Parts: sequence; structure tokens; C-alpha cells
Amino acid sequence: MIKPLFQKVLIVVNGSEASIKAAEYGILMAKLYKCSLKAVYVVDTATLKQLTLSKLFVAEESREYEQNLQADGTRYLEYVKSLALKKNINIETELRRGSVWTEVCTAADEMDANVILLGGMAATGSDGRDVLTEAYREILLNARCSVLMVREKMIEQLYKMA
Repeated sequence: MIKPLFQKVLIVVNGSEASIKAAEYGILMAKLYKCSLKAVYVVDTATLKQLTLSKLFVAEESREYEQNLQADGTRYLEYVKSLALKKNINIETELRRGSVWTEVCTAADEMDANVILLGGMAATGSDGRDVLTEAYREILLNARCSVLMVREKMIEQLYKMA
């Protein structure tokens, strides 16, 4: 017998509207396919360290910015948890620190995820086309499981109807 494709789903939350849509998509997947969900937010301490070393931030600014990012991450994860609760879906959340792509891939490996959900496109280029951020590109290159870029335009409506 073939096992279901989606048993364990990791959702990358970064505070963007696209990542919240990815969370709604994941919640719908859990409702339809009875899969387990985990949402992860990564405080990008690797970039903060680079900014401090290159003297763009002083150590004090870096610590303050990191604390703000951590507070934001906690708030976003609580919001995603509330979205899941509204649909009677259990979701585990985790706040991690480090390089975004490394921590996402590690979290996926640790939970033995079948798929990582990324929210839409991460940035828009000067010509108006969507471009991948470095973190998303590295996740795509290094993840040991499938990666799904959520672009469903009607996800909010589908989430409300479910």
C-alpha cells in the first residue's frame, strides 16, 4: 500500500502575508489529509552577525533588533496557532535562531517532514517579476523533502469556507 504523500508538513512563517497564506493552506491540508503540522519562524541571527561584523550595526543595535525579531516571531506563531485552532487543527510551533535556510532544513529533517510550505514569492525584482530570496533559494536547493510554493489566490476564501 502506498503511504500518503502528506503526513508531516512544515510551514515557514516569516511574518509576510504570503507566509500567513501558506499557513492557511497548511491548515486546509491538515483538515483534508489528516496530516500533522508544524510552523517555524527563524530569527535570522546569521544576517545580524554579518551586519555587526561589517559595522552596519553596533552590537547594542544588533541585540535590540534580535529581541524585536524574536517578539515578532512569537506573535506570528501565536497568530498561526490561533488560525489552526479556529479550524480544530493541532499545530506545533517553534521559534528558532540562526541562518533561515539552515534552520528550516534542520527543522524539516528533525520532524521527518514530507513537504515544506513556503509563502508565495519572497520579493519583487526591479522589472516587476518575482524573484526568490537567498533563503528560499537555499531551502529549495538543500531540503531533503519536497518544497511547495503556495500561490493559491483564493486561499483566504477557502480557509473561511472550511
